[in-house]
Amino acid sequence: MKKTRVVVVDDSALVRRLLAEIINRQSDMECIGAANDPLIAREMIRELNPDVITLDIEMPRMDGIDFLGRLMRLRPMPVVMISTLTERGAEVTLRALELGAIDFVAKPRIGVVDGLNELSCEIVEKVRIAAAAKIKRTVLSTDTSGKSSTDARPVSTFSLSGRVFTEKIIAIGASTGGTEAIKEVLVQLPANSPGIVITQHMPPGFTTSFAARLNNLCQIAVQEAVQGERILPGHAYIAPGGKQFRIDRSGANYVAVVEDGELVNRHRPSVEVLFRSVANIVGRNAFGIMLTGMGNDGAKAMREMKDAGSYNLVQDEASCIVFGMPKEAIAHGAADEILPLTAIAPALLSKLGASTDRYRI
Repeated sequence: MKKTRVVVVDDSALVRRLLAEIINRQSDMECIGAANDPLIAREMIRELNPDVITLDIEMPRMDGIDFLGRLMRLRPMPVVMISTLTERGAEVTLRALELGAIDFVAKPRIGVVDGLNELSCEIVEKVRIAAAAKIKRTVLSTDTSGKSSTDARPVSTFSLSGRVFTEKIIAIGASTGGTEAIKEVLVQLPANSPGIVITQHMPPGFTTSFAARLNNLCQIAVQEAVQGERILPGHAYIAPGGKQFRIDRSGANYVAVVEDGELVNRHRPSVEVLFRSVANIVGRNAFGIMLTGMGNDGAKAMREMKDAGSYNLVQDEASCIVFGMPKEAIAHGAADEILPLTAIAPALLSKLGASTDRYRI
């Protein structure tokens, strides 16, 4: 059996040793090198040609983001970020995902030995996913402020003719690769789109920054979901990390339900929880979107949405980083259309009766 060959890049000797031990305990992978800064890592990558690297963000001589940007432009390869769970760490991690990192692990700030050992299953699972993921060369440019060339409100190409869709709901589910896929869909939507509810597999501490980042890019307003808050047209609500998110009715209004809840399909938040509530509460007034991600979370509930009358769009294999969740949704007969990522928002808006109207917001 061919093993996945991993290079660990971290300025902490302790973290390097722990990650190497976690990787080497697996029968299907091995740590073939460890570097304490990106310049050493660069030479190690050239010499050893690993399948995956794990990369810290804060390191000497060159930080992980600068190194990742250069790597993904010049030699694209699977990268799993090891990110400290802080507000700045969350923002920088999202930038890393934008640059092409496959996924990230939130490194504990204290109790590193116990913390990383507790995360060992997550670490090796994400290395395995990264090894099999599709890698795309980064074409983003970066200015001196650290913002990418996409950090601007887009030119709208659709108009919904001033309609207010109070009865419609768009439900989106995603996992690995989903932060960029969700952004691709949301930036194309006009400000009077129906209310949007989103579950992206993400730990606590990261969804606040994710929502804020999208809010700065989109014509719709984007925020974390708040318990009891009314779901409004022109707004998108993201499931908070570590919480289950579903929708309910209060009179004529849709409202957000955010609660601790049990793990569902090993996830909290779970796409299954959100999609099932949409099937039960919204029925034929719903649109479902399943984007890139590992596993089968949400597939059964997306079929329940379809059976209740929703119209469902599923990302195709060629444009997915990981084709797990979309593949399972298709296998369950949940898809009305299977489309490239860039075609999903236009198809959705076409179903809503949008007309092409090129203008700047």
